[in-house]
Amino acid sequence: MAKATFTPQNQQTESFRLLSGHTIPAVGLGTWKSGSEANNAVCTAIVEAGYRHVDTAADYGIQEEVERALKAAMHAGVERKDLFVTSKIWCTDLAPERIHWSFRLKDGASRPPKAGEVLEFDMEGVWREMERLVEDNLVRDIGICNYTVKKLHRLLTFAQTTLSFCQMEMHPGRRNDKMLEACKKNGIHVTAYSPLGSGSRDLIHHPTVEKIANKLNKTPAQILVKWALQRGTSVIPKSTHPRQDQGEHTSVWVGNSKGRLPNTIQYPRSETSV
Repeated sequence: MAKATFTPQNQQTESFRLLSGHTIPAVGLGTWKSGSEANNAVCTAIVEAGYRHVDTAADYGIQEEVERALKAAMHAGVERKDLFVTSKIWCTDLAPERIHWSFRLKDGASRPPKAGEVLEFDMEGVWREMERLVEDNLVRDIGICNYTVKKLHRLLTFAQTTLSFCQMEMHPGRRNDKMLEACKKNGIHVTAYSPLGSGSRDLIHHPTVEKIANKLNKTPAQILVKWALQRGTSVIPKSTHPRQDQGEHTSVWVGNSKGRLPNTIQYPRSETSV
């Protein structure tokens, strides 16, 4: 399991060391549904709020905005080597001959398939091409997103390049305990997206979260981020006000690094995903 350390470039930014030897910031910026605000939000997050991890994907349709934001941040003095940028390959590109498109400025964007339209894909062939991206120095680390334990075990039987991390939805209403444990056993770092809840799971206003937040004199967002971090996962909460939210997300664990939440935050069974 990756252990949290403090990065030298920012004493208030924790990071996790990956199996590859690289580090990933504990708190990153999610850009899903950022739309036209992505450019300003990402640049502000990096330059003013101190974020060093930005999560995006070709399917979000904002990679050009993110690119402009990264260039602006580097023009402002931020070094590229200090930035951890995550992108993802959409289901419709899961074929060996299409893997490189997302990293070679593919024109256009695929539409998300409807439920039931995602077919089995050549997992080994796709992974081999992703490994080539590492060999060609186009990316530093490769990983998976929204995988099952069964598919993870299958991937590990033929993966030659280190599987650095796994990204999945994770919060008290969707714990994903089995997948988290499988990753820990294999030294794979986990990044939790939607750590503040998603859809009908409005955890920010959940009575349990509010009760703990009031008791500790913290905000619900701080409690939810802390819950994820103390499980050993990094987080990528989405924000269009990163300068304000960076302090809210981090002060609970930077300002009181020894403080811990209860091991579990209990929810009615109907609120927990099967």
